[in-house]
Amino acid sequence: MTYRGRFAPSPTGLLHFGSLVAAVGSWLCARHAGGQWLLRMEDIDPPREVAGSAASILVALPAFGLVTDAPPLFQSQRVAAYDAAFEQLRAADQVFPCWCSRSDLAGTDGMHRNGRCIALAAPDRPPAWRLRVPDVEVAFDDALQGPQRQNLRESAGDFVIKRVEGFYSYQLACVVDDAFQGITEVVRGSDLLDSTARQIWLQRCLGLPTPRYRHLPLALDAQGHKLSKSGQAGPVDPADPLPALRKALAFLSVPLPGDTLLVPDLLVHALAHFDPALLPQCSGHSVA
Repeated sequence: MTYRGRFAPSPTGLLHFGSLVAAVGSWLCARHAGGQWLLRMEDIDPPREVAGSAASILVALPAFGLVTDAPPLFQSQRVAAYDAAFEQLRAADQVFPCWCSRSDLAGTDGMHRNGRCIALAAPDRPPAWRLRVPDVEVAFDDALQGPQRQNLRESAGDFVIKRVEGFYSYQLACVVDDAFQGITEVVRGSDLLDSTARQIWLQRCLGLPTPRYRHLPLALDAQGHKLSKSGQAGPVDPADPLPALRKALAFLSVPLPGDTLLVPDLLVHALAHFDPALLPQCSGHSVA
């Protein structure tokens, strides 16, 4: 099977350094394998979106030499596919409506483990929909972070796949679209390592293939906090891409040449010297 990788940003702000690291890492892995690199805009959470950020990300990536091999996929245009997956789960009695509030789940670490709603049904307001999670352990080998094991009932419980507002969860949309795009390896930040067991379980429930996973270290500030848009991390500058691109490559332990190469030649050099086995095997490190 041809290697297919992807970068899947959320349009909640301008492209920042942490996201650039994930984009460059996934691009390098795809090109190193002689495969395709795809782009998916995860725009399924309108309340969190920042107007214009999707367009700005689509403009910024080519400035860093990261050009997708197919038109970008927008999750906002994929609701029918998520509806079909949801109906498949409902027909198999793998989901249930839930009206539980935070107070209903007090004393349970905020998790739901009953396989049914423990609150009174409220026909006058819509429920969230949760996936029934059995007492099951999901194990997988992450290509960078090593063997992983997670008891889903203990760590995640019956997790939400469709919110009260009617929006589908990241977990459901992600697995449906990874299968639709034929993704063979997911390369992303280690902040999403904890989501992987839930996604693998959803793939099993829906009869979807499970890709390989490679979780890159997170870019941290001097205080050890993740660089993120929600933490007001400064955006990278597409008008002057070389400093941030060189910094991202160095973060990923890719040997750098002298500072005379422009973006296209720098990426050619990086790819010639890139070895996935030499990526930093840690959950995160500082860029300060």
